[in-house]
Amino acid sequence: MADASTLLSSSAVRSAAHRMLEDGLAGKLDHWTVDPDQLPKVARFVVQVTRENYPTLKVPFHSRWRHFEAGGIGRWEDAIRRRKWAAAADQARAAFDLAIVSVLLDAGSGGRWSFTEPGTARSFASSEGLGVASFHLVARGALSNDLSDPWRVDAERLVRFTESDLEEAFQVSGTNPLAGIEGRVTLLNRLGEACLARPSIFALKDTARPGGLADSLACVSNGKIAAPDILRALLDNLGTIWPSRLTIGGAPLGDTWLYERWKRPVEPLSDLVPFHKLSQWLTYSLIEPLSARGLDVTQLDELTGLAEYRNGGLFIDMDVLRLREAAQAERLHDVASPLIVEWRALTIALLDRLVPLVRQELGVGPEQFPITSMLEGGSWAAGRRIARELRQDGSPPLKIATDGTTF
Repeated sequence: MADASTLLSSSAVRSAAHRMLEDGLAGKLDHWTVDPDQLPKVARFVVQVTRENYPTLKVPFHSRWRHFEAGGIGRWEDAIRRRKWAAAADQARAAFDLAIVSVLLDAGSGGRWSFTEPGTARSFASSEGLGVASFHLVARGALSNDLSDPWRVDAERLVRFTESDLEEAFQVSGTNPLAGIEGRVTLLNRLGEACLARPSIFALKDTARPGGLADSLACVSNGKIAAPDILRALLDNLGTIWPSRLTIGGAPLGDTWLYERWKRPVEPLSDLVPFHKLSQWLTYSLIEPLSARGLDVTQLDELTGLAEYRNGGLFIDMDVLRLREAAQAERLHDVASPLIVEWRALTIALLDRLVPLVRQELGVGPEQFPITSMLEGGSWAAGRRIARELRQDGSPPLKIATDGTTF
């Protein structure tokens, strides 16, 4: 039987992505052509955006914590001052609770939704809106079984969380629709179930909660942990939360998709392309809480860029990637379609090619500027900016049907 675990790593994501890029450069792809000569232009644009966003080049990691700072408001720093956790481990547990729940609620909003923040009356949309809304969901104790301690997420409460709960917390209405509500709620329900099913991972120092993973990682780290090991812990222990897509030997493969063109009868895994986008996004978002707890997180560049529509849109909008059939840009595409699988894989490989060009332009090295900083500075922001320049609503250059569990 094929070993599905070989697909549950950032190295598997990178390997498949670069194989796709090789095919693209050789003109073998069904849906895309690739023009690598456009990459220097993209690098210059990313450098321009990075310098504008971070003039000192002290670029933080691309993570959910940046969205908690939307509007220049230090929400988490204020929560730390107010809550005054007794120990770094307690704060890390709460930070994991917040980050894990927030990332799982972070799929695309659908373009018509926004959130008006209590207390500031400021309105936020897209990823920032989802981040601020999920922050307040946790902050008001909606996921806590202990009214005296709102800053916790209990597994039992996650299991009971409903679509009505999400709609109320995220201000959803007929005029403020949010895409993928059912999928988001299902992820939270399954997150609760996964925590309850693995007390040795999620209930080492407390009752079962997502934040218990911080204790587990600290126990095995000896003060230092590699970023790919954080990803593997997420894929191993939270693999059951993802929708029923592909499994091998009962093991769920998560954000992994069939790509029939690569199928080889003697190679059982040859036609599978992994991405693990939300899991890698979550890995990036757990680095800061682990660092605050005192752990040294290493091998950041072993993770990959993220296969989502801002990074991928950047390469389309700047002519690195071109559709073989231009009309495909106006059609709605399923995440599982070969066109989208090709595009997502190409995005990851092209980000690998982009990062050294950006570093060279900025005059920085990998230690100062890991790939997660390029995403933040960076390619994600540049993808959003050019989308707004080219399309009034800032929408991505492709239309993708989302169920709230992938993008």
